[in-house]
Amino acid sequence: MPAYVYEAQLQLDDATDPAAVGAAVTVALCGHWEHEPPCRWPHNNELGSSGEFRTLLIAPPGEEAEVRERIAGALAVGPGWHVLRAGARDVLPRERELAERLAH
Repeated sequence: MPAYVYEAQLQLDDATDPAAVGAAVTVALCGHWEHEPPCRWPHNNELGSSGEFRTLLIAPPGEEAEVRERIAGALAVGPGWHVLRAGARDVLPRERELAERLAH
């Protein structure tokens, strides 16, 4: 299955636990941040120190739009942060190894 990236620039409130962002996305994709494998849409979330958030995900091409909508929705309603910008981008060369691991 192909790999995709959804990224956003977020502004986190001071009291927000940074892990809450990735947890919100995981809940949107998997139903809960702790769940039994396998994952329907394997993914990896990363939040940088300046609020740059990235989800690297694996999905069948026919489900890509649904997965992106779920991520966007989770980020849009999450308490404790504001989305400054968001959208799709290509998988970077440094992310390809992780994408391969997620796909297997």
